[in-house]
Amino acid sequence: MPRPQNIVFQRRMEPTEGAFSLSIPSTWLIEGGIQRANLMNQVVNAQSIEAKVDFSMKSDPQGTIMMRFCPETKFCDVRYSPAGMMGFFPQGSNYNGMIVHPALPAAQFLLQIMFPWAHPQASNGQVVDQRPLPDLIEKYRRKLAANAIPFNFSYDAAAVTYTYMENGRQYKELAMTVIENLGAAAAGMWSNKESCYMRAPVNEFDDWAGLFRYMLETLMPNPAWVQREMQNQQFLAQSFRTAQQAEQYRAQQALETQRYLQDVGAQIVEHRRRVNAEIRNDQYLNMTNQEEYKNPYTGDIDLGSNQYRYRWVNNNNQEFYTDDPSQDPNHVDGLNQSEWRRSQVRPRYPDQG
Repeated sequence: MPRPQNIVFQRRMEPTEGAFSLSIPSTWLIEGGIQRANLMNQVVNAQSIEAKVDFSMKSDPQGTIMMRFCPETKFCDVRYSPAGMMGFFPQGSNYNGMIVHPALPAAQFLLQIMFPWAHPQASNGQVVDQRPLPDLIEKYRRKLAANAIPFNFSYDAAAVTYTYMENGRQYKELAMTVIENLGAAAAGMWSNKESCYMRAPVNEFDDWAGLFRYMLETLMPNPAWVQREMQNQQFLAQSFRTAQQAEQYRAQQALETQRYLQDVGAQIVEHRRRVNAEIRNDQYLNMTNQEEYKNPYTGDIDLGSNQYRYRWVNNNNQEFYTDDPSQDPNHVDGLNQSEWRRSQVRPRYPDQG
């Protein structure tokens, strides 16, 4: 399934709790969403306090072309725990709900833990590329410094590209994650954050890479859901059996709240920067495979994909992309929607309208 000549994007909401939304091809399927532990059947522990997300967007039920957000998992490096150092908790066992495992660098986590979890039937895996993500690491370090958190947390982030066979088809996949290691401040707790992967048949992956990045850029959290989640986490933290663990989690949740507020502030600053610095703005858009378009219905500026020459929108919040200047979605079979209108690229300085 090579990248189509024309494509329609539709903003879709995470279906379970409405935690976030993003734009995906309108014909794609979504699966999964927010997951929570059943606290009627288990004691609150480190693994069950936070909501987790396992959310897939795919071209067909088999996931021939797919992007998936993978859940954050809590691990414990018991070398920081007296009980662990005495050998009471071997690797793979359960410690306060966490999986006992030595902390891993981000690339090693993707290859040794996330890939086997995501593709248990895969074979002939071959690493094509492996690289650190220093900008992502620096983002977490800046937030830590800005919030004056008095703990020596460490971060690592990486992207790994590999090929593999699954169900008779060879795929190429790009996976990314951030590893947060709380170290001695939380008795060895560490976890994966912002974990996701994107895949397509090996000969088609490069055609879809820009659209995958565009979909990631359209991700928008629901502020009301984030606020409820933070309150829920703080309430569950109170149920933690060990006072030390509860205190560690309160610190962690305070950090997460500050991160969210910092993200909102960064988005505002970024918007102002784009208005006042067109050259850097264009560099940013090119780097993230995006373009700024004027919405003919609302007059607002939309962020859209730059992978096609022409963009149309309708009042159902759908986007139609094409490279064919004669292609009009109002006359395309199967697009029985509201009136489609051309969405022009936003005029650049000094010719802004």
